[in-house]
Amino acid sequence: MTAQTRLTSLDIARTLAVVCMVIFHFTFDLALFGHIDPGTMSQPFWYYFARAIAGSFLFLSGIGLWLAHGRGIRWPAFWKRWLMIAAAAALITTASIWLVPGGPIWFGILHAMAATALLGLIALRLPWPLTLALALLIFAAAWGPRLEAFDPLWLVWTGLAQSRPMMGDYTPLIPWAAPALVGLATAKAIHIDQWRGTAPSPLIRTLTFPGRHSLIIYLIHQPVLFGLFNAYGWVTS
Repeated sequence: MTAQTRLTSLDIARTLAVVCMVIFHFTFDLALFGHIDPGTMSQPFWYYFARAIAGSFLFLSGIGLWLAHGRGIRWPAFWKRWLMIAAAAALITTASIWLVPGGPIWFGILHAMAATALLGLIALRLPWPLTLALALLIFAAAWGPRLEAFDPLWLVWTGLAQSRPMMGDYTPLIPWAAPALVGLATAKAIHIDQWRGTAPSPLIRTLTFPGRHSLIIYLIHQPVLFGLFNAYGWVTS
C-alpha cells in the first residue's frame, strides 16, 4: 500500500462518517418537521450514533494530522487548514444563533477539531504510548468532578462546567480531545506514513469524493435538507 492508498483509505472512512452524519441529520429533520415521532432522537440508539460519528471524525483528524505533519510540521499548510476549520466553526456559531434549535453552538465538532489540532501539535513529538495515555487521562476526566468555576460561557470549551450549556452540538475538549489523540497515537504506532501501494482507481476517487470534501459537505448539507423539507411542505400543503 502507498501513502496515497492510505489516504484513500482515510477518505473511505471519512466518507462513511459523512454518510452517517447525513443519515443522522436527515432523521433529526424528519422529527423536527413532524414526519416522525418528535422523541425519536432521544432514543439511546440515536444518542450513541451521534457520538460515534463525532468520535470518528475526531479520530480520523488525529490520523490526518500525523500523515500531514508527522515528519515535520508544514506550517503554511497547517495554518491554511486550521484557518479554514476555525472560520467554518465561527460561521456555524453565527448561523446557529438564529437557526439551530437547542441553543447557539458555541463549541461544536468543528470548534473541537480546530482546538484538538493545536493540542495535537504538542503531542506530535510525544511517544505514541504517552499520547495514548494523555488521551485516556482526558477521557477519564469526563467522569471527574464538575466545578461551578467553569460555568462561564468563555470556559465552555473545557467540558468541566457544573451546568451543561444548552446547545444543539456540544463537543468540549473533555472528553472529545481523547479520540483525536487516540487517532494520532494509532497513526504513530502503526507508522501509517510509511505505508506503500498503488494509486486509487477513478471509481474509488468518485466514491471517496465526500470524504475528500467533508468540510464543505458538513457546512451545506443541513441548509440543503432544510430547503428540501420546506419545499416538500410547500408542495404538499
